[in-house]
Amino acid sequence: MGFFEKIKNGLKKTKEAISSTLGGVFSGFSGVSDEFYDELEESMILADLGVDTSVKAVELLRQRVREQKLKEAQEVQDALKDILVEMLNVGDTELKMTTKPTVVLVIGVNGVGKTTTIGKLATNYVRQGKKVLLCAGDTFRAAAADQLEIWAGRAHAEIVRQHEGADPAAVVYDGIQAAKARGTDLILIDTAGRLHNKANLMNELGKISRIVDRELPDADKEVLLVLDGTTGQNGLMQAKEFKQIAGVTAIALTKLDGTAKGGIVIAVADALQIPVKFIGVGEQPDDLMPFDARAFVDALL
Repeated sequence: MGFFEKIKNGLKKTKEAISSTLGGVFSGFSGVSDEFYDELEESMILADLGVDTSVKAVELLRQRVREQKLKEAQEVQDALKDILVEMLNVGDTELKMTTKPTVVLVIGVNGVGKTTTIGKLATNYVRQGKKVLLCAGDTFRAAAADQLEIWAGRAHAEIVRQHEGADPAAVVYDGIQAAKARGTDLILIDTAGRLHNKANLMNELGKISRIVDRELPDADKEVLLVLDGTTGQNGLMQAKEFKQIAGVTAIALTKLDGTAKGGIVIAVADALQIPVKFIGVGEQPDDLMPFDARAFVDALL
């Protein structure tokens, strides 16, 4: 299955939800009017693009229709697509990996698919010939390191772990030393996801970041926030909190194949101005796909 087909299949539920709302707006199109724009805005909010993003997109569309004197339904729809692509293009969508090793700190609340995302990333980068090391920094959740170890085995990646309840920063320190000694290309660090205990989480992530900066001062570092696509607008609220706590540089949205709320991808990129770098549209490792704004919007509309 090709890249575009895979995205299209994975976003089927979202496309159906959007078609039942947005599709109706364009299929019943009888010319641009205030009524058309109001209906469009309402449909976009229902498709989980969020109020702010929907209002902004419709306002930009009004301007474009006026400036370019667009009249036909297809012209207006294409203009809307271009606007959504522009809203999604808020930065480089590839992981920054110019140094050896590169460090990716993976954060997010429990249950969003953090460990699975790390496993899939490891699999994909090992397939590209990279030497990958997983670091089991979630020492809080029972069996988190065991789960990561299973993924390391599947991916043919290395893993550094300690006992449950160990200091996560100590695990990360060990992982960095191992990566230096073994000529690792990519270190993927799992972290605990206790957003309800913000002070602890902030301290923990701060400590981990300081160790990475001290031990690998010149390394490329990404802070990848994993969000569960099925949570819709709640995911956006989580993202805003994590942005304050952890200086997020990239986003991965998982479980988009199981939800009609895929519009959240646009809301998150626009509200946070942080690039979405991966989307998860299925169970297999290659179902965690590099994000492509144009392919995403074309699959939706």
